[in-house]
Amino acid sequence: MEKFKKRVFGCAIVKANNSNYNADFSGQPRTLPSGVVYATDKALKYSIKNYLKEFYPIDEFVFYFKRINEAKKEDAVPFSLMEAFCSRNPTLAEIVIPKSKKKEKKEDAEGGDDDTKGESKITVKLKASKPEVAKALLGCIDIRLFGATFAMKGAEKKDNVSVSIHGPVQITHGVNIWHENNFYSEQIMSPFRNPNEASEDNSATTLGRQSRLHEGHYLHHFSVNPKNLEEVVSLAGKDAKELTGDDIAKLKEALQKGVTYYDSAAKAGCENELLIWVTLKENSKLVLPNFTQLMKMGKEKVDGKVQLDLSELKSVIETNAADIESVEIYLNKASIAIINAHQNAAIKDI
Repeated sequence: MEKFKKRVFGCAIVKANNSNYNADFSGQPRTLPSGVVYATDKALKYSIKNYLKEFYPIDEFVFYFKRINEAKKEDAVPFSLMEAFCSRNPTLAEIVIPKSKKKEKKEDAEGGDDDTKGESKITVKLKASKPEVAKALLGCIDIRLFGATFAMKGAEKKDNVSVSIHGPVQITHGVNIWHENNFYSEQIMSPFRNPNEASEDNSATTLGRQSRLHEGHYLHHFSVNPKNLEEVVSLAGKDAKELTGDDIAKLKEALQKGVTYYDSAAKAGCENELLIWVTLKENSKLVLPNFTQLMKMGKEKVDGKVQLDLSELKSVIETNAADIESVEIYLNKASIAIINAHQNAAIKDI
């Protein structure tokens, strides 16, 4: 597939109705100091990576995703970064277990005691150069899209490796552009009692809480700049994978469907609502402003649909028409209507 060379600016809106798109560690929707609800960029990236992993398991590999270590499957222990890399690239690196650890494991299996147990760390024996490690990382679609900070300590100092990849796709936090930020908590009941409850009620079933946002429309801005990969591709050398048109097609698909597909208990009611994709001409040096500043959502719905005014975005596109190759708008026509879209925009249903 041909290398993707054009820059892109765009935005994605995620709708949440009585759901929790991105909770904080207390289980409530995240809020800015002003009280406006928001979501981190990681929430949208997770939905994209999950979609790619589910729908393209043969063609693509998503590296930065939780997987259970088969060697520790009974305890449901996830991979460490080191274990994930070694599992994916056995010819480039292998895990080294110190002799004391091996003895400990053997005597544990035999039921004996080990007086020589130490603090020796399990390390990695690297069989490849830094360029070869970079090439292996570029073989993963999530790293080609979002980049990575990869650091691994080896058995010897020469085995330490650190690779920083500036991802072509940069996504901002998503801020709720609906005029209300109303969320609520409700009690839920477990069918089981807590046997450790130190009270007279330890024979009763336990209660919990869950929080939901009544309605929100999270707006994420994003940009795509293939030049961000040039340095690490140069380091990786011949046959290193670069960002391709096929990668971008899969990214666009995931931006339209990933959140809707990931239908967990907390995220039931979260859906991809809109995607705007503005492609610049190949040699353009234009830098467009953040799209979150260029659109406004009305306070009233019409026929049950929120109204998104694109007047300011239309003006920016018209002003810079010489640098813009195409404008695409994908929307969920059942929940959102757009006003004042650019006349040459290709408008499609998600």
